[in-house]
Amino acid sequence: MIKFDKLFKTLKENGISQYSLYTHYGISRAQIQRLKTNQSVTTHTLNVILNILGEGFTLNDIAEFTPDEKEEE
Repeated sequence: MIKFDKLFKTLKENGISQYSLYTHYGISRAQIQRLKTNQSVTTHTLNVILNILGEGFTLNDIAEFTPDEKEEE
């Protein structure tokens, strides 16, 4: 599972609000909600966010991957 909890911490640390994401940067409220609930988003959205944050930021700064639990058969 990919979690975006780090995204909102990183945005806050860099003075970027969720409000500014959709009013100034054109990211839809629906995409922000999908990020908040760890649902799938496009790589385009992730690319836009990383460009907003600027040089030196990577996916590791905004997302965390944990393997899904395997179901026993």
